[in-house]
Amino acid sequence: MGALIFDFDGVIADSEAIANTVLAETVSDLGHATTLDQALTRYSGKRWTDVMTEIEAAIGRPLPADFSSALKRATLDRFRTDLKEVGGATDFIRKFSDIPRCIASSSSLDRLQLCLSLLGLEAEFDGRVFSADMVARGKPHPDIFLLAAGKLGAKPGECLVIEDSAGGIRAAVAAGMTAIGLCAASHIRDGHHAALRSAGAVHLANSWREVEHIARQFFQMSR
Repeated sequence: MGALIFDFDGVIADSEAIANTVLAETVSDLGHATTLDQALTRYSGKRWTDVMTEIEAAIGRPLPADFSSALKRATLDRFRTDLKEVGGATDFIRKFSDIPRCIASSSSLDRLQLCLSLLGLEAEFDGRVFSADMVARGKPHPDIFLLAAGKLGAKPGECLVIEDSAGGIRAAVAAGMTAIGLCAASHIRDGHHAALRSAGAVHLANSWREVEHIARQFFQMSR
């Protein structure tokens, strides 16, 4: 039967624009004026240690010791008031409830659980939420996707991955899985489609309705 493996931020939760808005505000408060678009361009998809190094270079001094923890608290607080799903995500998840599925995300488990609760999706992924904290290497390495497939009892070649980042697409490809690049969230900018295609996305979709069409073909073919 195969399996559906979902990235979370920017795929199910329309969270990337919110998180990067908070990041931009925080960097601006440190004295380096930063817009949402600038934060997306400069920091999105990078390792957190590299992001902090870039911010320190921009502000010309070391970051406060509590920078990461304070930013996380501010981001989660903003999620509590502003978080919404990427339009159509819940409908898709419930339409494909007969297919084994899970979340495989670079986000921390506590952030994932909070966002699932805010979106009313905890029961849809009960016990099937996997964080990069659980593996030795994060995306673009395949570790998180291979862990997810193993937990679902699915062969990598039978898994359909839905991702919004180039690093996530590369991880899915490295795992031997078919990747859909989803460009439906509010953080998507010009050039995103080309970046996902270049990273190895077999399909590109601008909406969950398009993902549904691709998924129906994929699972019909694999049966």
